[in-house]
Amino acid sequence: MQSGLLGGYPVLGVRAEVYDGSYHEVDSSEMAFQVAGSLAFKEAMKKGDPVLLEPIMKVTVSVPEDYLGDVIGDINSRRGRIEGMEVRSGVQVVHCYVPLAEMFGYSTDLRSKTQGRGTYVMEVDHYDECPKSIQEKVIAGKAIK
Repeated sequence: MQSGLLGGYPVLGVRAEVYDGSYHEVDSSEMAFQVAGSLAFKEAMKKGDPVLLEPIMKVTVSVPEDYLGDVIGDINSRRGRIEGMEVRSGVQVVHCYVPLAEMFGYSTDLRSKTQGRGTYVMEVDHYDECPKSIQEKVIAGKAIK
């Protein structure tokens, strides 16, 4: 479970239940049970169709109304999902969820698009399944290293 089948990343969200087993004083040992568990886990992973998860950030962007269209377009280009907007003190506040991998360099891009007048706050919210195309790239890149 420490190095799963997909790129060697840890496996999360697994529950196992042993419902039958036997013990023999000569053939049974701690190592034998560990090997049996490891083989069973590998077989289950192959049948279970595992997926890679990526961290999704909750992002709140505050921008003057003049730059709202550019900012929303940029969020959409980063695979972001707009959840809502509101007006606070004459500034548009955009609430959205964006994958962490897409947020690198965002502060520079936001400053460029808003002439330095936009701000944002982000925090980890949850994990979600990576799109298949990105999973393939990550797994291929991990295999090369």
